[in-house]
Amino acid sequence: MKFMKLGTRPDTFFTEEATRTVISDIPSDIVIQINDINYLLHKLQFPLLPKCGLLQRLCSDSGDSDIVTIELHDLPGGEEAFELCAKFCYGIMINVSAHNFVALFCAAKFLRMTESVEKGNLVLKLEAFFMSCILEGWKDSIITLQNTSKLPEWSETYGITRKCIDSIVEKILTPPAKVAWSYTYTRPGYSKKHHHSVPKDWWTEDISDLDIDLFRCLITAIRSTYMLSPQLIGEALHVYASRWLPDTTKNRPPESSVSRTEELMEKSRRVLETIVNMIPGDRGSVSVGFMLRLLSIANYLGASPMTKTELIRRSSLQFEEATVNDLLFPLPSTSGGHSYDIDLVVSVLESLVVLWRRISPTASENSQFLVSIRKVGKLIDSYLLVVAKDANMPVSKIVSLAEALPDIARLDHDVLYKAINSYLKEHPDLSKADKKRLCRILDCQKLSPEVRAHAVKNERLPLRTVVQVLFFEQEKEKGSKETGNRLLPPPELIRNHTPTIGDYQGKLKLGLDEKSSRGESTRRTINPAGNSEKDQNKMKRSDGKLPLELEKKLIIAEIEETESEKGKEIRGEGMSRSKLDPKKIITKGSRSDNSRDKGRDR
Repeated sequence: MKFMKLGTRPDTFFTEEATRTVISDIPSDIVIQINDINYLLHKLQFPLLPKCGLLQRLCSDSGDSDIVTIELHDLPGGEEAFELCAKFCYGIMINVSAHNFVALFCAAKFLRMTESVEKGNLVLKLEAFFMSCILEGWKDSIITLQNTSKLPEWSETYGITRKCIDSIVEKILTPPAKVAWSYTYTRPGYSKKHHHSVPKDWWTEDISDLDIDLFRCLITAIRSTYMLSPQLIGEALHVYASRWLPDTTKNRPPESSVSRTEELMEKSRRVLETIVNMIPGDRGSVSVGFMLRLLSIANYLGASPMTKTELIRRSSLQFEEATVNDLLFPLPSTSGGHSYDIDLVVSVLESLVVLWRRISPTASENSQFLVSIRKVGKLIDSYLLVVAKDANMPVSKIVSLAEALPDIARLDHDVLYKAINSYLKEHPDLSKADKKRLCRILDCQKLSPEVRAHAVKNERLPLRTVVQVLFFEQEKEKGSKETGNRLLPPPELIRNHTPTIGDYQGKLKLGLDEKSSRGESTRRTINPAGNSEKDQNKMKRSDGKLPLELEKKLIIAEIEETESEKGKEIRGEGMSRSKLDPKKIITKGSRSDNSRDKGRDR
C-alpha cells in the first residue's frame, strides 16, 4: 500500500471537552461546528481561509464580527475529514492512503480547496496521488472502492467509483502470465512457493472484500466485456458466498439461540438473492453442490419463494453431477429430531421429475437422458443408504424420497434394499404397518440373486416381502428350466438350506388352525407347487405382483396375526370381538374366482 505525506509541522491540535483547537499564542477567531465537535481556528493568521473557497464565502456573508461561527454538519467525511483538511492548511503533516482518500477528497472538493482558489491546493495533490498511485495498485484500488460505500453519492459524483471499477476490471482482464502485483490466494493445497504460474482465478478472493452492491457492479462490468468464461464468474460468486453467507453444512444451533440480529439476517438474505441473480445462465458455470448449498442457506434465512424456486430449478438441471456429500445438510436441533434436510433433496428431485415428464416420449427414451436419470437414481439410493442410519428419521421421509424417483431411474433395487435393511436395523421398534409401507417400494424382481438370498433369511422383513422374493425366485428358476438354461443357485443357497414357499405352507396352516402367530420370526405363506400347471397359470398376474390366490391367503394370515394380537387387549378390558372367519373369506374369494373362470369359458 502506498502513502502520501503532506506538511512538515508537528501535530499541535488538542482536545478540551468537546472542543478541538490548535496550540497558538494567537486567539482563535473562527468556530467551525461539525456534529458535536467545535473547532476553534484562525481565519487569516494561518492560511485556512485562503485555501478554502467555501469558508471564504461563508465568512464574507457573516459581516464584520470578531468571531465567526460556521456550521458544516453536511460535510462529507465528517469531523475526521475536516481535521485533515485543516491540518493541511496549518502545514501539519498528514498521511494520505487508500483508507482515507475517499473521505478526504470529498471533503476537499466540498470546501473548494482547488487551484482556482490557491495554487498547489489539496484537491490537485489528491488527484495526482489517486491517478499515479491508487489506480495503479491492485489492492489500493479495491480498498478505495470499498470506502466509496461510506459516501456512495459523493463518490459517484466525483467519479471515484467508476475510475476504481475500470482500474480493477482492467487488471482482472490482464493475462495471468503478466500479473506482477501482489494478490491474495489461500485455496487449500495451493502454495506460491510450489506454483510459479498465476492461477486464472487469482483475483476472486480480493474482490470478495467488497460490499455486495459494489461487488455486483464489478461483476456486471466484468461480464460486459465477454472476455472471461462463465466458470470464472461462477468461481468469484462461490468465493464471495463462502465469505459472507452462513455455512449450513455444519451442525447449526436451534433458531431460538442464534444471536444473529434480524438486521444481519436481512443483510444475508440480500447477499444471497443478489448472488443467485448473478449466476450465469450457462450450464456448469457453477457446480450443483454450490447451488444446493445456496438452497440450504435460502431455507435457513427464509429467502423469497422466487429465489428458492430458481435454485431448485437450476439444481435439478445438474442434479446428476452431485455427490452424496453435496446432499448432506444438517437441520437445526429443533427440527423434529432427525439430522438431515431430506425435504431439500425431495424438492430438487421432484423438479427434475416434472421436467422429465414434460419431455415427449421419444425424447425420454434418448440414451443420453436415460444415462442421466439413472445416475440420479444411483445418487438417491446412495443418499438413502446414509440417511437411513439416522435413528430419528421418520419412515415417511424415506418413502417420499424413494417413491419420487420414476421406475426407469433404477436398473436394480440392490442399493435400495440395503438402505431399507439399514433403516429396519436402526429402527427395531418400527410398527408392522410402517414396515409394510417401507418395503412396498421394493421391487423384488429387480434384486440380484445374492441380495435375494439375503432377503429370504432376513428376519426384519415383513412376511409379504419374503414371500414375494421366494415366489419370483421360483418363477425365475422355472423359466430357466423350460428354456434349458437353468442357472446354478448362489453359493449361499447350496451351503445352507434356503426357505422356499413350500417351507412356509405348514407354518401358514398352523397359524390358521391355531390362530396364534407370534411376529415376523414365524414366516407363513402357501406352496403353489401343489397346484397343477393349469392352476398356476391362472394364478399368475401380468402386473408383476403375487398371484391372486397367494395374495388372498397372505391377507388372511395377516388378519389372523392382527386379531390374535388385539385379542389379548380385548380380553384384558373385558370386551368381546368377533374374529374374521378365514373360511368365509376363502369361500368368497373362491366364488369370485369361479365366476371369473366361468366368464372366461364363455
